[in-house]
Amino acid sequence: MSDYLVNGPVNPELITRQISFCDEKNDSGGISVFIGRVRADKTDSKTVVAIDYSAYEEMVNSVAASIKEDIMLEFSDVRSVKLFHSIGNVKAGEISLFVLVEAGHRRQAIDACSMTVELIKEKLPVWKRELYDNDSHEWKRQ
Repeated sequence: MSDYLVNGPVNPELITRQISFCDEKNDSGGISVFIGRVRADKTDSKTVVAIDYSAYEEMVNSVAASIKEDIMLEFSDVRSVKLFHSIGNVKAGEISLFVLVEAGHRRQAIDACSMTVELIKEKLPVWKRELYDNDSHEWKRQ
């Protein structure tokens, strides 16, 4: 299993643990967090009840590490980048993506967090199949 993948929804305990690690250092003035949840989108006469995520697990570690490296090179003030993405079934309302960026200053933390999310959507080999309330499904772009 990848260091960056979580089976099912990202649970609050994992998020709390990652945030508590930030307390161990005193050199980060800004911590930015992004939490992505599955939306109960309505399309035509159907509603998303869950998303089934799948991944090319053998590639996730190297791609995620590359994303983190790109962020650290782009933002000199960033101290750390953490990211976790769900695989498997995640119900509407549950968390499927967690990103945390620590930086010396807030602007770098916020901008780096935003860029990290965009790079994850663009590069991480994770796919999603929306499951609807009428028992149908549809593959979607990440």
